[in-house]
Amino acid sequence: MFRVFIIICLFFALTLSANATVKEGGIEKREIMNYNQIIDANTGEGIPQAKVTVPALKFVTITDDEGKFNLNAKLRGPAILSVQKDGYKPFSLTIDETGRKPLIIGIEKSSLKDIIVESSLIHLGDDSYSENSANAADFTTKSVGANYTKDFNIPTLQTGQNVILMIGSIIGIDTMTARSIGQSHVRTAYASPPEIWCNGNKICELNINGDNQQIKIPSGIIKQNRQNSITIRAGKNLMQTEYIDYDDIEFTNLSIEIQ
Repeated sequence: MFRVFIIICLFFALTLSANATVKEGGIEKREIMNYNQIIDANTGEGIPQAKVTVPALKFVTITDDEGKFNLNAKLRGPAILSVQKDGYKPFSLTIDETGRKPLIIGIEKSSLKDIIVESSLIHLGDDSYSENSANAADFTTKSVGANYTKDFNIPTLQTGQNVILMIGSIIGIDTMTARSIGQSHVRTAYASPPEIWCNGNKICELNINGDNQQIKIPSGIIKQNRQNSITIRAGKNLMQTEYIDYDDIEFTNLSIEIQ
């Protein structure tokens, strides 16, 4: 049996002072005072025609010739902001009321070793959840069911290379851990963590919400030059025994990096 990798990391709100710089998962974010901008993380140049979305608010915009954009949306609470641009790695970030403050977001160019698994927003569960569930106010899409599976190919690996599953953003997790750090306000119940499976093997459990979570796929289960599959399974309400009550979650930007 392969080792189960448990992802436990601290979740925190994005609160930056003017001109401050923060790096998360290799992505640089800098806050400024008067405008939002998408830039190339290496050159610092603005990226035009990048698509910026906040799915919970049905907000979509395109950056101008200098990579600038207006975040003209009223946030009710934490929400996923996503950036997509051909030739760059998909990027997402959970923002809150501080998202009203202008941001500079640096994104990285993609390489031939990057594999995009899913760039859409996916809702797992049964569409039955408490308003106190973590980020429940941001759920706008209908559930695709309790399980999500996507196939992808992995090329021949060189000795020493690692295959990393990247999860851009995930919200809605109502585990005991998520509740203990204030992400979930459901006081009468908690859920088992969502599970990540690769090629029929469980590789990870996600106990908290957050951005840029990285999961190493054990080399022994990888099929080189063949089709591989990633499955995400929603957790279950552990306080409900009369029927199965799935924990509703949403995630976006699944990708594979070969490092």
